[in-house]
Amino acid sequence: MLKPKTRWNLRTADENKVAELAEELHITPLVAALLVNRGLDTIESARSFLFVKNQTFHDPFLLKDMDKAVYRIKEAIQNGEKIRVFGDYDADGVTSTTVMMTTLTRLGADVDFYIPNRFTEGYGPNPMAFRLAAEQGVKVLITVDTGISAVDEAKLASELGMDYILTDHHEPGPELPEALAIIHPKLEDSSYPFEDLAGVGVAFKLAHALLGELPEDLLEIAAIGTIADLVPLKGENRLIAAKGIEQLRLTRRPGLVALMKVANIQQEALNEESIGFAMAPRINAVGRLGDADPAVDLLMSENLAEATELANEIDDINKERQAMVAAMAEEAIQEVEENYPPESNGVLIIGREGWNAGVVGIVASKLVERFYRPTIVLSYDREKGHAKGSARSIAGFDLFESLSTCRELLPHFGGHPMAAGMTLKIEDVQELRDRMNMIAKEKLSEEDFTPITNLDGATTLAEVSIQTIQEMSLLAPFGVTNPKPKILIDSVQLSSVRKIGANQNHLKVQLEDSENHKLDGVGFGLGHYVDEIAPHAEVSVIGELSINEWNNIKKPQIFVQDVSVNHWQLFDYRGKGQAEKWLAEIPVHNRKIVIFSEDIYRRYPFLQNHPDLVLIKNEQEADQLDCMQGHVVLMDMPPLRELLKRMIENKKPSRIYAHFSHEQDHFLSTVPTRDDFKWFYAFLAKKGPLDVKRYGDDLAKYRGWSRDTVDFISKVFFELDFVTIENGLIMLTANAKKRDLSESESFIRKKEQFELEQELVYSSYQQLFDWFNHFLVHEATDLEEETKQWI
Repeated sequence: MLKPKTRWNLRTADENKVAELAEELHITPLVAALLVNRGLDTIESARSFLFVKNQTFHDPFLLKDMDKAVYRIKEAIQNGEKIRVFGDYDADGVTSTTVMMTTLTRLGADVDFYIPNRFTEGYGPNPMAFRLAAEQGVKVLITVDTGISAVDEAKLASELGMDYILTDHHEPGPELPEALAIIHPKLEDSSYPFEDLAGVGVAFKLAHALLGELPEDLLEIAAIGTIADLVPLKGENRLIAAKGIEQLRLTRRPGLVALMKVANIQQEALNEESIGFAMAPRINAVGRLGDADPAVDLLMSENLAEATELANEIDDINKERQAMVAAMAEEAIQEVEENYPPESNGVLIIGREGWNAGVVGIVASKLVERFYRPTIVLSYDREKGHAKGSARSIAGFDLFESLSTCRELLPHFGGHPMAAGMTLKIEDVQELRDRMNMIAKEKLSEEDFTPITNLDGATTLAEVSIQTIQEMSLLAPFGVTNPKPKILIDSVQLSSVRKIGANQNHLKVQLEDSENHKLDGVGFGLGHYVDEIAPHAEVSVIGELSINEWNNIKKPQIFVQDVSVNHWQLFDYRGKGQAEKWLAEIPVHNRKIVIFSEDIYRRYPFLQNHPDLVLIKNEQEADQLDCMQGHVVLMDMPPLRELLKRMIENKKPSRIYAHFSHEQDHFLSTVPTRDDFKWFYAFLAKKGPLDVKRYGDDLAKYRGWSRDTVDFISKVFFELDFVTIENGLIMLTANAKKRDLSESESFIRKKEQFELEQELVYSSYQQLFDWFNHFLVHEATDLEEETKQWI
């Protein structure tokens, strides 16, 4: 067997709805099933989703307080009052700031922006920044992507004589700030049709309302923040992302062109992954290590030379961020393993002085990936006594809800079910750790700590085609709630499997079914599976389908993400050298290295005192061997078939590694025929006593036997009382009774050894597999009779 790394959760779609969508929309059943599994099970909803660019945006004035905000902002512009946009330092905040600044500048406003420094001010509105704004004559303060939890700061803004307009999308707390207007799609009394907008989406709606028309040119900015913030890519988010990506492929905005160049993005082929894995991390890096202002300056730049310089600066900051994350992640993993082992911590909360507060969120994500536990990573400021950190969660554990029960420990806190940020006193960290672990014990089971892979459907190799994969692209852009489809291909053969890559750490396979349909696959970082999949094994794989184009030839392929084998496997290591090396490569979990004779130590001295070694000398020890779901390594030949049978019968080992090292080669020495026995008997009758010690080799040479054959025949005759042997002198017994050769114990054992060698050592792989399978797949009640027939 080969267990998958994750729990595979296969969704099944209503076949009637799949058939209806496939027929009405002229799509393949697989793509129709993907739509149904995403809740798009009506013709109208599916068509709307597939042809998203034909959709329209909701009226921005459906958002509560939008009219108040627009009226006050336009009044400020008309009166020449100073307006300040207060943003956040991540990609969503930067793009929100850019959208608002561009809009207000276009309307002729006296406007600037302010993004707090992550290290000196922390997340969100703060008194110092608000007082500074009032001192500088700001009359209207607009937050973007922040502010919903800043209750005290809102009161301060009013006291300082500023009109406060709050736009945000983070989870509202129990108390809302006092503001002139709160534009937020998740307010309890909101009637807005779509509540999952990113911060930049909310800013975009305000821009739409202020301008009186949809700001099409700002969709490329809005798309970056929407995709970067990992909000659900459905409804208006999907529309923003789809249209924004379309614009990005054609944009001439200097900042975006320069950013794409340093990120090595091919502009005409840009997609959501280009944004999520190349553009957004660079924008985020600026605010993680210092002031985020250069990121806004880049996006707003109208000069290519200036934009290029800013993009190069940002790229250098991102490289610095990557190195810092790598070092911190290594330290964090060590901290977990040494002080907070996952076995006893349902939630991992770690912190250290000197860790950069700007990248703790990334490190938290890496720890979740490594240990699959909700994780909070904190940076300690011993001088101030504060810990500042970020949290990331797993399926089934709502971080925002859980942390909300600890609000008295968290003076600054906000986020989502899957991610959050907070500040607390260092002295309260242990209390937070204890309480969060208690919540985890109540809410999470042992199964919850195994990652889940949600599969959109199962398909056969016959159904995989270029047309199907091209149709799948209609579901793009992919993201949260609309992930890139992951497909199961169940129970197929591997017509080829090998390691590839400079370090041989990647997997290259070709899948094949019984009807000779084939599909190529690549698994990055999965090269070790080559040693864990036996020949002729039936494998199941999950992954993402794509089109591989090379030399103008297009072929379907699958990017393999996980593999499983649901039956026992046989690995044929007969005749394989360097035993110590290949033994070390066999997974140690539940491994049993079985020997039947201590003579094996002479050949493999390293086996002595090996922790996984088991010596089987009799049937009782064979019966007692526990190899259920284990990896059984058979180092040498059993003396009897019955020992091996009792070892494995009804015990369901996961894998069997057959080596069967043996020094005496019974097959090559051959079992003497009855004619050989007759000739030797006649020879003794004619020539009289024979000194076997002295003339045994000569006799063997004369007959073309091995010396073992002479000694074996002599021993059989002795056991049957046909001869006497004294000091090597063998002579016939007078008046010996007639007996059959099978009455000799040595003859029986020799014959069984000969047959067992043919079955175990000299058989083909398939024959050996069938030999073991015979005992592994039948019920115990059927085995006795079948075993007799087999023997």
